[in-house]
Amino acid sequence: MIDLKQKKIHPAAWMVGVATLIFFATSSARHALFHSTAFDLAIFDQAIYLISQNQTPFSSLMAINILGDHAAFIFYPLALLYKIYPDVHWLLLVQAVSLALGAWPSWSLARQAGLSESTSMAIAAVYLLYPAVFNVNLFDFHPEVIAVPAILAAVLAARLDKILWFCAAILLILSCKAVLSLTVLMMGIWLFLFEKTRRCGLIAIFLGAAWFLIATQTIVPYFNQGKQHAGVGRYHYLGNSVFEIGINLILKPHLIAGRLISADTLGYLTLLFLPVIWWLSPRHLSPLISGLPMLLMNLLSDIEAQRDLIHQYSVPIFPFLLIAVISTLADREKRGNNFGKNAGNYVWNHRNWIPRLGKQLSKRISIKSIKHIWWITPRWRWVNLWFSNLSNLLILWSLLVFVILAKYGYFWTVYLESLDNWQATRQAINLVQTKGSVLADNSLATHLAHRSTIKLLHQVANGQSLNEFEYILLNLRHPWHDTADTAVSVAAQLQKSSVFQISYQQDDVLLFNKIIK
Repeated sequence: MIDLKQKKIHPAAWMVGVATLIFFATSSARHALFHSTAFDLAIFDQAIYLISQNQTPFSSLMAINILGDHAAFIFYPLALLYKIYPDVHWLLLVQAVSLALGAWPSWSLARQAGLSESTSMAIAAVYLLYPAVFNVNLFDFHPEVIAVPAILAAVLAARLDKILWFCAAILLILSCKAVLSLTVLMMGIWLFLFEKTRRCGLIAIFLGAAWFLIATQTIVPYFNQGKQHAGVGRYHYLGNSVFEIGINLILKPHLIAGRLISADTLGYLTLLFLPVIWWLSPRHLSPLISGLPMLLMNLLSDIEAQRDLIHQYSVPIFPFLLIAVISTLADREKRGNNFGKNAGNYVWNHRNWIPRLGKQLSKRISIKSIKHIWWITPRWRWVNLWFSNLSNLLILWSLLVFVILAKYGYFWTVYLESLDNWQATRQAINLVQTKGSVLADNSLATHLAHRSTIKLLHQVANGQSLNEFEYILLNLRHPWHDTADTAVSVAAQLQKSSVFQISYQQDDVLLFNKIIK
């Protein structure tokens, strides 16, 4: 007899699958509601589309070759998806899969560290419920999300002494963004000094340092017309080049002291650590050495967006926070302090607070007078047992912080506000039937990026002529806030123009076509 029983799908795989569906559905809904933005979705969508068409990936939105931005060679394999069918939803799907997939190596790292199956599953849930994971998935597309599961997989491969897998993960990380070379470099130092995986540590140090020099000193300047990376401008007070900034960080520490010791820094660190604060121990924070480059860059930047859990800048830090959590929990279990069996006592300073609370309430409330309310009872034991389970506590705290910090509320507070002319906007976009150049605002350009020239209203606000465009699309009822006045001005100018004619007008959505003579 042939055993026809199928192997059960592992619960962690189910978590990855469900999370992928949720992430993809929410990011696709945001895009469909015209709240995705050209910076950054249209930038990457246009570049990958051009690569798939065997054209130079020159971003008309940034006026540079896309490799001059972050030296992200990951765009080339992504372009293979566009060869199947060119659609921006490929990027949203890749992002959803990448972010969800991180739960698998998170579970694997927990099991490898010796944690129980239930606790390891809870670790996977902690990963998925970390607010930045959900929030970054909503915020357009960024190639560094692909590096998140690769970072976790690289650490797992190093601990298992799988050199080839480790090298593959490192190369994937480096292909996502040039600045991640610093993360790889510091991860190598951590692996070498603290994990005692010397071969993997040396490989990461060499590859990270080499790619940092090649990317910042050769690739980016070559494709950026000899200029330094645009991100250098966020640290202008430290210098005008990567090396000048590095030197001043060492020789002039007073330039950064005020930024590091500030309420702004405290607020950012609170956001970063709060989702896992109960499960961290100072004795096991060494993994955060790997996250120091991105952490310092975020703290020292002039851009406030680098110090929140909404944008992508904290993504390379979180995997190492999770590794620190795993190390803390594993160490406590090995030391035999019954942490896994009585986690509630650890979290609340070894106080059996549930029964104490029950006794205090019993003194003040007459149970007999309100016995018809089923949830009021002097028997608190079942509650204490639930809270004393480590897995339950991990999930409960993560869920609580997720409810507070995740931006799911944007769907009913922000994303639905433009429904009153959604249909008109859709119809106007469908009337753009050629690959001619288009002018639109930041929220509309993401639907029209598959062409050589797509530009935003702020670019013409700087004096650029309108005559280079074949189509100009405006939504005067729900304009992008930074260019609302420009949209009104451009509409008035076009209505008087002899070069353009209005081809669609409904619900304050206007589409102008260039007149072909």
